[in-house]
Amino acid sequence: MNNMLETMGRQAKIAANILRKTKTAQKNKALLAMEAALLKNQEAIIEANAIDIANAQERGLAKPMIERLTLNPARIQSMAESIHQIAGLPDPVGYIEEMKTSEDGLRIGKQRVPLGVIGIIYESRPNVTADAAALCFKSGNAVILRGGKEALASNQAILEAMREGLRAAELPIEMIQLITDPSRELATAFMQMNDYLDCLIPRGGAGLIKNVLKNATVPVIETGVGNCHLYIDKEADLEMATRILINAKCDRPSVCNSIENLLVHSDVADRFLPVFAEALKPYNVEIRGDEKTMSLIPDAILATPEDYDTEFLDMTLAVKVVSHYDAAVLHIQKHSTGHSEVIVTADYQTALAFLEDIDAAAVYVNASSRFTDGGCFGLGGEIGISTQKLHARGPMGLAELTSYKYIVFGEGQIRGTTGNEFEC
Repeated sequence: MNNMLETMGRQAKIAANILRKTKTAQKNKALLAMEAALLKNQEAIIEANAIDIANAQERGLAKPMIERLTLNPARIQSMAESIHQIAGLPDPVGYIEEMKTSEDGLRIGKQRVPLGVIGIIYESRPNVTADAAALCFKSGNAVILRGGKEALASNQAILEAMREGLRAAELPIEMIQLITDPSRELATAFMQMNDYLDCLIPRGGAGLIKNVLKNATVPVIETGVGNCHLYIDKEADLEMATRILINAKCDRPSVCNSIENLLVHSDVADRFLPVFAEALKPYNVEIRGDEKTMSLIPDAILATPEDYDTEFLDMTLAVKVVSHYDAAVLHIQKHSTGHSEVIVTADYQTALAFLEDIDAAAVYVNASSRFTDGGCFGLGGEIGISTQKLHARGPMGLAELTSYKYIVFGEGQIRGTTGNEFEC
């Protein structure tokens, strides 16, 4: 293993043992100091971000990726507010979920505990540095961050502000660490730090997720890829549907909770498609559709089969007209990545059926998929959107960054012989 990684791993283990026993008040003091440090160092962070943006433009990075990379006063303020909110949330560490008395008189409880040392691999969004560090810290976990090379200067500037908070609370700065070597070889070694990492969370596009799943030997929580669908039912309020679509597609197309696929019931296609296409014109959305869509929208181009499986993260939308509700469900079941799926309908029974038929981390009736976010869900931010089912699903907040242990109180009880030699 790389010497630098091994040193970071050892330091993280030591820091995690300290953090695991750190009281809530001291953690909150550090978080509020982190919030203040972000705002105090805003100018330095934006200057560092300008270096990253200039480098990204020179390398020809796509506009949506540059948009994700960009920091401004409003986004730094949002990062600071997220940390403030996290400080105000209940601390899950130490919480006893249940306590019961067994037949033997033992009092058995389940107590929330940190995961330990968490590794985060992410791409061009430097706000993840602050969000991930704050969430891991409040939930009692040391964290090693590995951002993309395109955001290296920004991430380093944000890290320094976060560490100011740790110093203010007289806590080891090794509780939050950042890998500054962007090489792929080091990233692969990071994914295989089984002696030090308790969990690895990738946050980014399909390529990053696939690479981590292929190379990691550390337990991985899969997050992020969002091939999200919006289905316009025959009983939909079409004005509402247009409003939801514009928000879900055009608000921030570069994020994983934006809509990539639009399905429209054939009974309303003639009325809805031309109207929504006109509404999308100011946003320069490229529409890729089936033959019915092309007949109703002159500017649309023919969609390929691959388009319906693509997370565009851009102003591109795949559209399909479906003849009935079941066809929409089958399409979503075939192409969904299990992130967020939406139906617009005024029919209550159809809405209930959709909630039952669609298996995703978040399923919406008459609301934008853009709400799939830790802040919107009251979690104070998120470490990512888990699209798997083991351990955590959906926006991962503080509770999802903990596990549990059984605590058992006795009064001298011993277990008698059961005759079962194969208990463990």
